[in-house]
Amino acid sequence: MDGGNHDTHDTNEEGIDLVYTWVDDQWPGYADLLRSHADNRHDLNPNRTRDNLELLRYSLRSVAQFMPWVRRVHLLTCRPQVPAWLDASKVSVTHHDEIMDAESVPTFSSFAIISHLHLIPGVSSRFIYMEDDMLLRAPVAPDDFFSASGRIRVRPRLGRTANPRLRDDTRISPWNAALARANHLLDTRFGFARRRPVNHVPLPIDRELWRAMLEEFPEAARHTRTSRFRRPGDFAPEYLYPHYALAAGRGVASPLARTYRDSYYFPLENRLWQMKLQHGLATGLRPKFVTMNDNFDERPNPEVVSYVRRMLEAWFPRPGPYEKPWMAPPGTRP
Repeated sequence: MDGGNHDTHDTNEEGIDLVYTWVDDQWPGYADLLRSHADNRHDLNPNRTRDNLELLRYSLRSVAQFMPWVRRVHLLTCRPQVPAWLDASKVSVTHHDEIMDAESVPTFSSFAIISHLHLIPGVSSRFIYMEDDMLLRAPVAPDDFFSASGRIRVRPRLGRTANPRLRDDTRISPWNAALARANHLLDTRFGFARRRPVNHVPLPIDRELWRAMLEEFPEAARHTRTSRFRRPGDFAPEYLYPHYALAAGRGVASPLARTYRDSYYFPLENRLWQMKLQHGLATGLRPKFVTMNDNFDERPNPEVVSYVRRMLEAWFPRPGPYEKPWMAPPGTRP
């Protein structure tokens, strides 16, 4: 793996695509399919499959407003799902079974799904991966994701991630076990280090570097890419990749102050007072990136859902170019 600087690359030569992953557990038959494969309560966690706020719709509105330079938008999802409101002629839709081996689908593991991002047909050599719960609240430029030398920008935050010795410990969450596994792989390749978490913001990806990472750890990659759900032995690609890029000299870490200035974590909880407080902070701070992670658990509070929906409509009232104009969000005027 080449660890040197790549100062001759111009990120604007080809253009930069945007890739989303999305799924809706209310799609007919999907919940039954998920339950037929699930083994435990982690597998049935609705936080990763629920679409009650249509966050992808508002994320795309924010992209149209603050990221108009994107070359093309791609959506990676489970066949036959496509959001009813989405104008598919404006977005390149790819289903899991188009880029994953037949024995690996259906899959409900985000780790497995995003480890295939570089295989999306026609995706640019450098692209940005956004989860559907990520929104933009201020203008962003290619330089927010790739340096002038072509290195990816990594946004670490305070703290330390799981010790690699915990990678097979079933007492910790699947997410932390996947971070521990990633740290073990990185230690094996680059030497021991205690690594910071990476902030939950859009991820810039160099397609060839992503492929090189998977080839560097073939057994772990095969295990992760064939997982039906998150399971012991998986790594989290969205964590492994930034640290792999940094260690290989292909990434540049942003100062912690910039990480916290540019991004705001907005967990979706069932407490209305908390949502009002977070709303005020997100509005006042005006960060570039807001991530609205679903923490509703089994029963979202209807009052909170209504409040957050009104907030999203106030932030992004104008339907974007990616929507069918006659498909207004539920509870709003067409």
